[in-house]
Amino acid sequence: MRILVAMSGGVDSSVVAGLLKAEGHEVIGATLQLYDHGAATARRGACCAGQDIHDARRVADTLDIPHYVLDREARFRDAVVQDFADSYARGETPIPCVRCNQSVKFQDLVLLARDLGVEALATGHYARRVEGPAGVELHRAADPARDQSYFLFATTAAQLAFCRFPLGGYPDKAAVRAEALRLGLAVAEKPDSQDICFVPEGRYSDVVAKFRPDAAEAGEIVHLDGRVLGQHAGIARFTVGQGRGLGQASRDGDQPLYVAAVEPGRRRVVVGPRAALPQAQIEVAEVNWLSPPPSGPLACQVKLRAREVPQPATAHWDVAGGLLRVAPAVPAIAAPGQACVLYDGDRVLGGGFIRRTA
Repeated sequence: MRILVAMSGGVDSSVVAGLLKAEGHEVIGATLQLYDHGAATARRGACCAGQDIHDARRVADTLDIPHYVLDREARFRDAVVQDFADSYARGETPIPCVRCNQSVKFQDLVLLARDLGVEALATGHYARRVEGPAGVELHRAADPARDQSYFLFATTAAQLAFCRFPLGGYPDKAAVRAEALRLGLAVAEKPDSQDICFVPEGRYSDVVAKFRPDAAEAGEIVHLDGRVLGQHAGIARFTVGQGRGLGQASRDGDQPLYVAAVEPGRRRVVVGPRAALPQAQIEVAEVNWLSPPPSGPLACQVKLRAREVPQPATAHWDVAGGLLRVAPAVPAIAAPGQACVLYDGDRVLGGGFIRRTA
């Protein structure tokens, strides 16, 4: 096949390019430039930055494959970074990796792939693409510790049919690094990138404040019973379920307190005992189905956070309202803005974003 490989400059996508070349495919590499070269080169732990573009090009030279660099800095800023800040300003906790996959990575790279006349797009994601009886399915990776299917729930059925994930069956990262050494790739020992690639030194609230100063305005920390317990320096610093960073509002006598809700209109952070946080029903919007939508109650497993183990739940699809209502078997803490992804065993059925509720 003629395959386009999304090369971030890391070990995973480099190994994908090497494996496909070794299998005899005609491989073309493409790297997205998401930052200014000069400023990004100094950012350690970021992906799609200056050093990573250099590393991707070195790997392409080693493998003797053509390599393209696509300037998507403005699009990334508008579709991912601005959305990240806007989400926090709405009292949510965003997942920028999902937005990046939805917009810059899969949309733009699939368009490039089709322009180049290639037959597939391959990435370094840890997930499995399975040819099922009714079409292509998205499954969890063989290594549960590195599974990224949660971040791919928004991939459309057409994109999934076009994509390949060669690392999905690998048992662990050590096996992937061993392949990089075998292929003679200089990035074999390169550290993994950080979770939020555009946040230098982990201070995401600084990024939010730059794009949405209103999310950095001071306000009150209030108990569920209405008592004012303290002050905060911006709602962007808080997420539902959080127990740290509350200062004097972290305890009510001997009882520890946690963030129960973020109210952007009143600039309030509401706290309460942990037992008050779990929800019996969770509303999910922007739903993307990778299986036929259910016509009745759907018994499944759900993940409400990326690092969770899927838990039993029942889902109800309101097709007219475009809302998914999920009832976990055990009430669970659900942070607005995070993803709720539905599974049937290893298969991803679909998912969407958790909505804020009163």
